Amino acid sequence: MSMQDLMQRNIAWADAQKKIDPEFFHRLSMQQNPDYLWIGCSDSRVPANQVVGLDPGELFVHRNIANVVLHTDFNCLSVVQFAVDVLKVRHIIVCGHYGCGGIKAALDDKEFGLVDNWLRHIKDIYVHNKKEIDSLRYHQQRVNRMCELNVIEQVNNLTKTKIVQHAWKRGQELSIHGVIYSIADGLLKELQLDTRSTKAIDPVFKMKVKIKV
Repeated sequence: MSMQDLMQRNIAWADAQKKIDPEFFHRLSMQQNPDYLWIGCSDSRVPANQVVGLDPGELFVHRNIANVVLHTDFNCLSVVQFAVDVLKVRHIIVCGHYGCGGIKAALDDKEFGLVDNWLRHIKDIYVHNKKEIDSLRYHQQRVNRMCELNVIEQVNNLTKTKIVQHAWKRGQELSIHGVIYSIADGLLKELQLDTRSTKAIDPVFKMKVKIKV
């Protein structure tokens, strides 16, 4: 499929959307007012809006390889800050997916290039959970459990950020959720990680937040 084909598909999509809802693009052009920030994997098989059945403008999205949240990734943190401080989203969803290629690569000992630096963080998760992962009989089981543990780690990383802790300190409604998507059947599984405060955070990560009046 050529770029020209994509441009023609865009025209057809826009025309079809206007026939369904003539005011759709006008409303979108005025402002975005999403309740959700979605942090997901770059995998092309996991389209954020379609997975949860939301229209454009209803979901603020950040995607990277293996849905990782790092304290040194200013791209991701800038998205989180804009979503929390400006858009005032009420939910942050970290979404991983079973069979993630990034997770598979992190569990391997092959060299892949620049991405190896990114995958190092996922290897750390494996090392911290090595006994559990190695006890699983099949490779696919190990990959899928690592996908879940990776989501849990990224949810925990979000709770340690100043952005999230500031929001909670000033009483802003903000919950963080961890979910896993199955490409095999299109369904999401919630990992029961709904986080609404700093209660579960180790004291070393809790900051004495000063709120400006």
